[in-house]
Amino acid sequence: MQKAIYQSVFNNKVLFTFILLILLLAPLFLSDFRLNLLGKFLAFAILAIGLDLLWGYTGVLSLGHGIFFGLGAYCMAMYLKLEATGGKLPDFMTWSGMQELPLIWLPFQYPIVAIILGILLPAAIAFLLGYLTFRNRINGVYFTILSQALVLVVVTLFIGQQNITGGTSGVTNFETFFGFHVNSSSTQTVIYLITVVVLASVFLGCRKLVKGRLGNVLVGVRDGENRMRFLGYNPSNYKTFVYTLSGGLAGLAGMLFVLQVGIISPTMIGIIPSIEMVLWVALGGRGTLIGPVIGAVFVNAAKTGFSESYPEYWTYFLGALFVIVVVFLPKGLMGLVEMIQERRRKVDVKQSGIKESNIKESSSVEVEKNYS
Repeated sequence: MQKAIYQSVFNNKVLFTFILLILLLAPLFLSDFRLNLLGKFLAFAILAIGLDLLWGYTGVLSLGHGIFFGLGAYCMAMYLKLEATGGKLPDFMTWSGMQELPLIWLPFQYPIVAIILGILLPAAIAFLLGYLTFRNRINGVYFTILSQALVLVVVTLFIGQQNITGGTSGVTNFETFFGFHVNSSSTQTVIYLITVVVLASVFLGCRKLVKGRLGNVLVGVRDGENRMRFLGYNPSNYKTFVYTLSGGLAGLAGMLFVLQVGIISPTMIGIIPSIEMVLWVALGGRGTLIGPVIGAVFVNAAKTGFSESYPEYWTYFLGALFVIVVVFLPKGLMGLVEMIQERRRKVDVKQSGIKESNIKESSSVEVEKNYS
């Protein structure tokens, strides 16, 4: 048994190293366009990992992660826009008749401040929301509805404040990042490699978290919150912590997304994108960490491929894909992997049983020969 466990851990490490190596070498065999798409998918995967911590391990379903993703994206976009304008008023502010830069934009003149706020601001809002809701034991479907309603409020606010956020058009037309041309091939390659490294670091960090004592507590909160409370734990504190961490990861993903896509608008952070984020986790397999990564890349790659090959019918293909996975693979794509591994174990057990019986029969024959 221990040998099988060690072998499984070794295989997982080899698989992780192999996938990481392929991602790092992707710029050598992918075009700039395809590399940019893959980088965008990997940014989504960072968000999916954080959402899996919240939903897959802690049992809290959030349909409002588009908020945190959007806040991180807007933080980075505001810096890029100010750098493109040389510190002057962005074009949409000039069109709105503004004369000076709003106070809320002033900190984003500095890239380091923008990066820090892109993580801390979503995390702080997630902490505040989580503290107020989980402390009052607002759980289950009530929290899910609340998170979705919050998305609607934030999107409406972003659209209404056109002179500050750019309205429905969002923030775009970026030129440089730390002085480098953001649209150049070399800069995009570096941003892609940074995304790969960040994704690998986030995955390893979250994996270490869920494999430890904290991970066991989170699973306990998911499967029996009242029992954990009876044992002396405070589930609201753990939920708030994971919700805060998940919000920060979503903000990080939003910043990397803007650097590669070059635009952020309220339509990218609304209710529909927030629901799609949950689907990535569900299709990949929640409670596995690697499943949401696969789900985010697979779903978005399928979405892109179907829309390119079948522009009139790609929504039907994508919908059929969701239905097939939900109906036949309730545990997601990783559930299919578990089924295959379980069958192999049963086959190995049967084969080992046959071998043991053969050994026993041969040994009994030899004993009889010796006695005879």
